[in-house]
Amino acid sequence: MQYRTLGRTGVQASSLALGAMNFGKIGRTTQDEVSAIVDAALEGGINLIDTADAYSGGESEEMVGKAIAGRRDDIVLATKASMPMGGRNQQGSSRRWLVTELDNSLRRLGVDHVDLYQIHRWDPNTSDEETLSALSDLQRAGKIRYFGSSTFPAYRIVQAQWAAREHHLGRYVTEQPSYSILQRGIESHVLPVTEEYGLGVLAWSPLASGWLSGAIREGQEIATNRSTFMPQRFDTTIPSNRARLDAVEQLAKVADEAGLTMIQLALGFVTAHPAVTSAIIGPRTLDHLHSQLAAADTVLSADVLDAIDAIVAPGTDLAAHEKNDTPPALLDPSLRRR
Repeated sequence: MQYRTLGRTGVQASSLALGAMNFGKIGRTTQDEVSAIVDAALEGGINLIDTADAYSGGESEEMVGKAIAGRRDDIVLATKASMPMGGRNQQGSSRRWLVTELDNSLRRLGVDHVDLYQIHRWDPNTSDEETLSALSDLQRAGKIRYFGSSTFPAYRIVQAQWAAREHHLGRYVTEQPSYSILQRGIESHVLPVTEEYGLGVLAWSPLASGWLSGAIREGQEIATNRSTFMPQRFDTTIPSNRARLDAVEQLAKVADEAGLTMIQLALGFVTAHPAVTSAIIGPRTLDHLHSQLAAADTVLSADVLDAIDAIVAPGTDLAAHEKNDTPPALLDPSLRRR
């Protein structure tokens, strides 16, 4: 396992992080399975675990809490808030909600603090000053060590940095964007900004929701956990999905020639970028975890990286509509019409 400094915090984080989105009803995992995955991940050198309040309605945090009991000090523990958890004021990034929900997360996790508290999505209804002020106070209270953003558009990352400076508040020290061989758009806007401001980057979905796991190939029935509840993302009659499948077939040849699995190729690509601290893996089973841990020491040669660039050009998203960082005005017509 490689270890990198998380932004400018001085904290050392493993180049592969354990993502807990599949823990609980989303991934249909039991507590025993989660505990076994966490045990194996820690034994494999992973020291960063990332979860969120919204994962299975808090169940993921509860499962992670039970799995790490007694070894909290060995783990860089991260969670997130702002996604809907109930009524209209049980979401977003207002002081009212963040102060309340952090206590809920700490209770579910069974800890007195988290190392990294992240705003899951940018909240257009709340000012940066409001959010950063609340996070700064929670940091001073010792409930969080650092705070970060997740899936923020590049201009919002910049705005938040300027707001922190203008109002003399703590600042986001990490960003958690979607990044994979098939989703490279952040190379043209987000990653240059994170490098400029010294933010750590925790890349989610490095296997592109299973497209780069080796389980999705031409002529095979697509039967992943994700495809059962988001079938439209895997319907190859849709042009963007067809483009992904075509790219996967070409990437499989690159992996074979390099003596790598698709998973090693995909994770090695993400961790090769100098702006990336960790690639977040989201195993649902122990077998998934072991296949992903095999990429812990993968270093791709320049020839392999050049071959990937020839298949999916730098800065290109093959499914831009799945990025989750689209400015609201592009999604809501009322925001772009008088």
